[in-house]
Amino acid sequence: MDMYAVRTLRSQPLRLMLTIGGVALCIILMFFLVSVYRGVADGSVDYIRENNADLWVLQHNATNILRSSSLIQAAQGKKIRPISGVESVSPVLLILASIKKGDNERTVFLTGFDPEKGLGGPPRLKAGRSVLNDDEIVLDRAFAKKFKFKLGDTVGIQKHSLEVVGISTGTNAFVIQYAFVTLRFAQKIIGFPGLATCCLVKIKKGHPIAEAAGNIRKELPGMEVYDHETFLKNNIQEMESGFLPLLYTVAVIGAVVLTVVLSLLLSVNILEKRKDFAVLKTLGSPKGFLGRLIIEQALLISLAASAVALVFFFPLVLVIEQISPEVSTKSTVEQVITVIFVVMIMSLISSFLSIRRLRRIYTLEAFR
Repeated sequence: MDMYAVRTLRSQPLRLMLTIGGVALCIILMFFLVSVYRGVADGSVDYIRENNADLWVLQHNATNILRSSSLIQAAQGKKIRPISGVESVSPVLLILASIKKGDNERTVFLTGFDPEKGLGGPPRLKAGRSVLNDDEIVLDRAFAKKFKFKLGDTVGIQKHSLEVVGISTGTNAFVIQYAFVTLRFAQKIIGFPGLATCCLVKIKKGHPIAEAAGNIRKELPGMEVYDHETFLKNNIQEMESGFLPLLYTVAVIGAVVLTVVLSLLLSVNILEKRKDFAVLKTLGSPKGFLGRLIIEQALLISLAASAVALVFFFPLVLVIEQISPEVSTKSTVEQVITVIFVVMIMSLISSFLSIRRLRRIYTLEAFR
């Protein structure tokens, strides 16, 4: 029966190729959405995940730094430092700022940190070094690539000139990228020397983190204190609530299109082979034979389309990342298997929708 299903599909080679191509495009779209989601999910929180902080101290009611505002006095760090169990404290200021090169201006998530404390800076450096002075800046790799910044370039922020001394990775939040300067410089350009977004706290080795967090809350009532895992989880939830529904919507549309394309092809095949199916019924084909034939056709098309999608997906991603470096994708074997599994399910649904037409084929049609 497998060969009969293949021969049936091959009887219309152009239609088969167009169908496989259409289904493959739907699968590529699903691969791409899953990969973009994974890239955005990691890129948005890599700065938080890889910062070596045990506690994050923010303004009251602030739960994250992606979609929540927090403004505190940087001097709060001096009150935190003497608390039992605290090893070091580093205020960090995050602001939106425009970087200018020539006549072009681009917006970044400017992060001011204290280089001497070792907290709050770029998680990883691809090239160069971290900032040491107020006239230096580290740019994200995707941002630098897209706008052709390189080490040694001079960029402008307001009336100040800064030298690009480093290129970072793990700092691409998709819609915006991080850039790093000293805390003093970030405070200078907003005009509030004592301002910070949060304080990153490192706890002494062996000291209970929960106990230190409780001590900070007692010393600074009204401040929000999160351990690293909780704060990371808060930011992941914010990222998913703002971005995930969009990806789900587009992925569902792709799955529906895939189902419709397959259903139409299978239905047309049934109509064209109507007399053949009537003959098979007249000859006493086993129960379920024709239904299994339609299911096999759907699965064969989906498997072929999945193979085509895999061949073209990764080169396509490379081209997209060259054109738009801020589009960060991450693909895993588990993602590929999951998408193909979903495609197989949608193929079965398509075949079940088409199989209903077989009930309208009667044995007497074989003699017309």
